[in-house]
Amino acid sequence: MTDILVAGIGNLFLGDDGFGVEVVRRFGKVPGGVRAVDFGVRGVHLAYELLEPPDLLVLVDAARRGGAPGTIYVIDPSTDPSWTRAVTCDAHGMSIDGIFAMVRELGGAIPKTRIVACEPLAIEERIGLSPVVDRAVQAAIEILHRLIDKEGAPA
Repeated sequence: MTDILVAGIGNLFLGDDGFGVEVVRRFGKVPGGVRAVDFGVRGVHLAYELLEPPDLLVLVDAARRGGAPGTIYVIDPSTDPSWTRAVTCDAHGMSIDGIFAMVRELGGAIPKTRIVACEPLAIEERIGLSPVVDRAVQAAIEILHRLIDKEGAPA
């Protein structure tokens, strides 16, 4: 059985930055070795979780990449050098690079990782996604299912 961690990250109090958290909330139960967890702004918690790495880590977050708001991206960080600038995770001041650095410093290894991200309309102090980003949640869930089927198959 493949162990897959879908990690929703982002801040619910900053509008569209809560995209990853909302996707995980709506994702529901998936059979097999898939865990969907709302990490929100708890980057240190995610780093400790990765000390026992899953076979596949899928980060879900908001990302400014220059597309139209609501655009969904699937990013392979092993082949896309722009991903560190694109993903807006700021888990108490800890970027995804920072989370991964902490995992390595603690003796862990970074698992195979994919990022499902949505172009935000507005990251500002408010609760709730903008309508265009809210509509993208279901598309992201469908992409997650396809990604898990494709990438999560045992080698």
